[in-house]
Amino acid sequence: MTRTTHPPNGAASAGSIERALTIDSAAVTAEICEFISRSVRSVLRLRGVVVGLSGGIDSSVCVSLCARALGPERVLALFTPEADSSPESTELGRSLADRLGVEWMLEDITPVLEAAGCYQRRDDAIRTVIPEYGQTRISGERWRAKLVLPNVIESGQFRLFSIVAEAPDGSMHKARLTPEAYRHVIAATSFKQRTRKMMEYFHADRLDYAVVGTPNRLEYDQGFFVKNGDGAADLKPIAHLYKSQVYALAEYLEVPEEIRRRPPTTDTYSLPQGQDEFYFSLPYRQMDLCLCGFTLGASAAEIASEAP
Repeated sequence: MTRTTHPPNGAASAGSIERALTIDSAAVTAEICEFISRSVRSVLRLRGVVVGLSGGIDSSVCVSLCARALGPERVLALFTPEADSSPESTELGRSLADRLGVEWMLEDITPVLEAAGCYQRRDDAIRTVIPEYGQTRISGERWRAKLVLPNVIESGQFRLFSIVAEAPDGSMHKARLTPEAYRHVIAATSFKQRTRKMMEYFHADRLDYAVVGTPNRLEYDQGFFVKNGDGAADLKPIAHLYKSQVYALAEYLEVPEEIRRRPPTTDTYSLPQGQDEFYFSLPYRQMDLCLCGFTLGASAAEIASEAP
């Protein structure tokens, strides 16, 4: 189940896109909390919810909304770090869970991913374009990498995926991925999201809970999720909210500032990777204005005037 809204189409007036993105956080919070409570108790007839908490803004808002809607005693925050995860993500998430008074559990999914060949398959694909990748370590330091796309505004080149890798000695390497290598890397790393969801449903089944999905409208509309991974859930309470609206709710819900000011990240690759350098290749604010303007029926010129 997904909370949805459908703004009316029509010509956009000056500043109308910006106004459409402005929300009454108190009213929206009350509406979403009612949706969560009704979905879990009346529709699904379950006892509570499991939320995969990453320490990012979306999952932090979702767990805060669920604690408010159902009571903290009916919320389980699940942490599923792995070898490439940033320790800061779990630390921030645990701090929020403790602040909300919700139960939390940690499931290190590294052994599952190793058994499935996640890291080996990914590294094999990277070595087709950077042959030395992963071959050496220095004082325990290992190679790290991330996928990148050229910025959609600044780049005058074809937008092709590249791998950026950092060697143990600190030297940086960048190579364009072939289509085969790109698909191989994506297929291997998708083990992570699917394993996380498997863990969430294990705990949901044993507790008679629902699984809460955390995608925002940009991710939900543009398909920035893994099938049968982070795209799978019993309810998605913020899938109708643009990213800037999620930030507005985070402030209203008093999500810690450390989480609110942290740059959005996929937390999938071993090198830090922002969403604006990977899937969207645009800052979230511009993405909000473009998608909202399109939904309102604004022309390209009208959208451009508000999203320079």
